[in-house]
Amino acid sequence: MGIHVIVEENEINKKIIFMKTIPEFVSYETVYILKSDLTEDTLLKAIEQYQGLLLERGAKNILIENRGRRQLKYPIKSSRDGVFIQMNYDANGEIVSLMEKSMKISDSILRYLTSRMS
Repeated sequence: MGIHVIVEENEINKKIIFMKTIPEFVSYETVYILKSDLTEDTLLKAIEQYQGLLLERGAKNILIENRGRRQLKYPIKSSRDGVFIQMNYDANGEIVSLMEKSMKISDSILRYLTSRMS
């Protein structure tokens, strides 16, 4: 983890205001399943939403792959098939947590799984 120090300078001395620990970025892979009944536009908007969230929060090396529509082994939320999306990126735990919270409340996502790669 990196340490970020904020220093206040004046003529006589320097004072440390606060020290903040900044988590370093590590590699993650998130695979999520979107409902198969989404239109092509809605599908692209959902993918762009999570890509934008990662970019907005400072994630790096974002690679997104549409793995296509696949039949599920068992129904999830009454769906028998879904569109699998794989995202690989470098981020810290705060960014991943925020993205997962967003996925959790989304109606278009059936399931998601995030794995730390390094």
